Amino acid sequence: MEELEEGLLMQPWAWLQLAENSLLAKAYITRQGYALLVSDLQQVWHEQVDTCVVSQRAKELNKRLTAPPAALLCHLDELLCPLLKDTACPSKVSFVCDRVGEALILRVRSELSGLPFYWNFHCIPASPSLVSQHLIRPLMGMSLTLQCQVRELATMLCMKDLEIQDYQESGAVLSRDRLKTEPFEENSFLEQFMVEKRGIVEATVHSGYSLVGLAGSQAPPGKVRELSFSVVYRRWSTYSGTECKTSPCLVTTETAALEILPELLTWLCCTLLLFYGTRLTI
Repeated sequence: MEELEEGLLMQPWAWLQLAENSLLAKAYITRQGYALLVSDLQQVWHEQVDTCVVSQRAKELNKRLTAPPAALLCHLDELLCPLLKDTACPSKVSFVCDRVGEALILRVRSELSGLPFYWNFHCIPASPSLVSQHLIRPLMGMSLTLQCQVRELATMLCMKDLEIQDYQESGAVLSRDRLKTEPFEENSFLEQFMVEKRGIVEATVHSGYSLVGLAGSQAPPGKVRELSFSVVYRRWSTYSGTECKTSPCLVTTETAALEILPELLTWLCCTLLLFYGTRLTI
């Protein structure tokens, strides 16, 4: 089972496009079993099974079908992977997602060896440590890395402006006026960027708790990011009972992270979307 855990950790998240809704999912399937994580960015569900569970469930759902666990797992891999890779699914395959209490069941119907094949992925709420390991930590790491890149690029632009100014003071003149640029103003750039990306933010902020000022504020982007962070921090501190004055990643209570998962994911996704547009890979 350790192989499944490590393999799942290495898999990328992908959109699982179903008829009724879309989910974020990742899966790792081998001849020994499979591990599956599914999220709607409000909750996260998980299932990990071995060959014994696969055999038992296959017998319960497919009375007429007899196949070794390895063949069943290979078939499940052939059914699920095309969905996660956004490629065409095999013919005569249907996926239906149902909520049963706190669990999420992904029902699959297809054919195997000319016979109907049914399978149910029984996903239960994921543990706080699993959510932190697979979703929160990667998102926060990506956010911090990309923000560092933004700062480095802004510094580089300012240095380029100083270099151009030095050339101009030495008597250098542009041969073509259309190449002339204005000095880079980081605050003005971010403010304009915020205005252009506001529609993305409004579509992203969908949780029950509104991030203060993020969807319609006229405040500068830096202030908006500060406000949105403060809301997440206050909610986190409320659940964890921990005071943190710098960054939410300093709060180590994983249960607190799971309790405020919708707000935390919204804050992280908004931070990434503001700087890097609509294409987001986790």
